[in-house]
Amino acid sequence: MASKVTIQDIADALGVSRNTVSKAINNTGVLASATRDKVLRKAQEMGYKQFSYMNISEINNPSPVSDTTQPQDIALFLGNFVGNSHFASTMLDKFQRELAQLGYNLTIYRIIDDEIGNLQLPAAFQPDRTAGIACIEIFDQAYCRMLCSLNLPLLFIDSPSDGFDTPWEADCLYMDNTREIYHFAKEMCQRGKKRIGFIGEYMHCHSFYERYMAYRNAMHTLGLSCSEEYCIIENGPGVSNIVEYREYLTDRLRNMKNLPDVFICVNDAIALDVMQALKQLEYSVPGDVCLCGFDDSPESKVVTPSLTTIHIHSQAMGLSAVQLLMSRINEPSLNYRTMYVETNLIFRESTED
Repeated sequence: MASKVTIQDIADALGVSRNTVSKAINNTGVLASATRDKVLRKAQEMGYKQFSYMNISEINNPSPVSDTTQPQDIALFLGNFVGNSHFASTMLDKFQRELAQLGYNLTIYRIIDDEIGNLQLPAAFQPDRTAGIACIEIFDQAYCRMLCSLNLPLLFIDSPSDGFDTPWEADCLYMDNTREIYHFAKEMCQRGKKRIGFIGEYMHCHSFYERYMAYRNAMHTLGLSCSEEYCIIENGPGVSNIVEYREYLTDRLRNMKNLPDVFICVNDAIALDVMQALKQLEYSVPGDVCLCGFDDSPESKVVTPSLTTIHIHSQAMGLSAVQLLMSRINEPSLNYRTMYVETNLIFRESTED
């Protein structure tokens, strides 16, 4: 039996690095178009699993819809309102533009709590007219399992955090939640700031879970103590809105015997809440404690002090979402895939930069 083709096999055949092949196949990082095309062609020639059923032209340029009898609607299911501060706002612009060029219509459905609780599809949703579904901020496991049972091409842009036992029958797209958290922790350690804590409800979604595990793995790898005293990783009892959560954070911070040198926050919104809570308790950022967020939201640039954070490449996320969904529509029998888009650490004033 022929052995399975790996990324290293493709790299060896082309005389390029494994990292170059990985970037081309996963559509991450900066890579010349000619290099990417060469890698993808070689991957198809060698029978690499992800492309073994597809022509290279389908990988690079998904065909516009030509048969008007086929469904031309892409449904976007939103679990929460996506404002301008959410990374998905910019991503959706790219997603919609790319779909329009391919001849697809994007219809957005806001999934309300009653529909999630009763496992109901939106009343206006028409499965027979729908070519595929993309989900953002849908984090209820039972509802996501129900969507998987529809037998429609399905893409989760982030996913529930409790779906580890049984793989999702869907493609999944995430930002890289791991690498830059390690780089940040390593840099803080080199600066002598070795007491590092983590704040954020880590089971809220899969990306939050990965960020928390990245923090713990970084602390272990760097030989640092991962003190539970410095971690606030759950929601408070009865807390149901932003104001109540900020009060909960303030109480938890007030009751800490000592603050760590640094807090890594699960996203920028939480980091800004922590900043406000620390200010209320008369602590200084970065004088008493440094902060790092995740998202590179517009607010992170204008708040005082400006927030060190991890940038999500939203345009690349949008393009990758289209490519994943179109390849699933064109070839439903493909193995389910999980794709990560690179992120970048940005140092600002909240870490004395």
